[in-house]
Amino acid sequence: MRYGLQMYGLNPLFLQNKEHFLTRASKAGFRYLEPCLALSPISGLEDRIWLEADFEANLPLLRKFGMGIHSCHVFTRDILADLQEIIRIAKKFGISQIVLPCPKDVNPAVAVDLTRAGDRLMEAGLELLIHNDKGDAGYGWLLAVSGDSVCAQVDVGWLLYEGIDPETFLWKHQKKIRSLHYKDFDENRRETGVGRGTVDMAACFQFARAKELIQIMDQDSSRGDFLEDVEFVGQKFASLIQERSNSKSILCILDTQTGQVRKLRTFNRIVEAPNWMQTDEDSLIYNSDGRIWRYRISTDTETPIASGRCINCNNDHVLSPDEKHIAVSHSDTGWMSQIYILPIEGGEPRLVTPNFPSFLHGWSPDGKELSYCAFRDRGAGYEVDVWAISPEGGVEWQLTKNAAFNDGPEYSPDGRHIWFNSTRTGLMQCWRMDRDGSNPRQMTFRHRNNWFPHVSPDGKKVVYLSYSRDGLDPSEHLPNMDVELGIMDYDGANDRTLLKFFGGQGSINVNSWHRDSRHLAFVMYELAHK
Repeated sequence: MRYGLQMYGLNPLFLQNKEHFLTRASKAGFRYLEPCLALSPISGLEDRIWLEADFEANLPLLRKFGMGIHSCHVFTRDILADLQEIIRIAKKFGISQIVLPCPKDVNPAVAVDLTRAGDRLMEAGLELLIHNDKGDAGYGWLLAVSGDSVCAQVDVGWLLYEGIDPETFLWKHQKKIRSLHYKDFDENRRETGVGRGTVDMAACFQFARAKELIQIMDQDSSRGDFLEDVEFVGQKFASLIQERSNSKSILCILDTQTGQVRKLRTFNRIVEAPNWMQTDEDSLIYNSDGRIWRYRISTDTETPIASGRCINCNNDHVLSPDEKHIAVSHSDTGWMSQIYILPIEGGEPRLVTPNFPSFLHGWSPDGKELSYCAFRDRGAGYEVDVWAISPEGGVEWQLTKNAAFNDGPEYSPDGRHIWFNSTRTGLMQCWRMDRDGSNPRQMTFRHRNNWFPHVSPDGKKVVYLSYSRDGLDPSEHLPNMDVELGIMDYDGANDRTLLKFFGGQGSINVNSWHRDSRHLAFVMYELAHK
């Protein structure tokens, strides 16, 4: 996901040592700076604002650290009079969003002027965002009465300061909101470090993820070290990336010919990754609460499969070709997943992969190999590649040797190919290679991030999960976002969108085709909110 730093409070520190600032900010996960633009010098604010010359000087340095500028706050007394100059500067430096403070005197005439400015910016390919501040009681009214070209950059901290519940406000005005700012306040309404106060960051983060918004740290003072605050917020964002509180799971069956969706059951917990048994078409296997479950479609009942020590299973599990066993990915702690095999009716698990992390995705049709996504430490960091191993364990072997992120390996029904997904050409795309790892071939070319190709039992169709291009990093597959199921022929022809829904991580991580090669199981999600 995309994170930024509002520079009004941080700019004096930035000016002291730009490279040191950007080194720590980029390592903390921030990819954007949001400066304050002034068209001419402002006395007393020299260390808080950027002039045009500052953009020219700083942008090459930002690029060196993989950072950029998407939005900027603009200091102007008359937006309509300054509009052409603002548009010129924005175009020159690739700025997409122009942010203005909410006027203190909110009235219909102000709404009309802002709408005129928003319309002109929209014609120029830019967005106008209005930012709330202390005492902006008319902020919600202004958003409601202004035209569609007037959007919002909401500071959730200032909402809370004014006694407005941020989560309620965000969802009420969701169509207008284009980015999210975080200030934070303690119980006495004193500004404190972001993530250390009373703002419900988890609820706000889930809104921003669902709407694919840039989230920006906006902190003007620090009780300690500003850069330590920046690093703390970066860690906080990282901890929330898979946040799924207040989620409902809806287990579904999709008819790939008609597009009809049949909802089997709604769960008030996270259910993920259904496998459809080929020898018992009434049974789906999925993971939930760390356990593996068997669900009977005809009776709408579920039963946990006894799995011994494997009580922290993730959504990477595969049935053996004869469906007498299931291989699961379990981690004792954190994300250090290892692969185990146990009887499908339940029993003591047997460790297959001593090395970790290992995330299972494929079991060859002849039963001789497992393929999986493996994170292996190479000294300078983890490489993420496709590996394989015998179901009996032993020495693992590497199938992809690429600096990109490689995941989701699955064997074709005839065992000749392994399908997988990789970022080696930029975005995440679906690929196919020979079983020994040779002859890799890119199979999807949509300007989206495409994950987890699953081949139908007859070997004719491939379905996959598709995320937007910019809502997340190519190596991320996140929950509770707007996603698509894509489908194509085995040779990559006739690639098209099959279904759009709210889902993502857990929806279709493993092969869930019915044996008729027409129907497949998947999970969509709902996010409960105020």
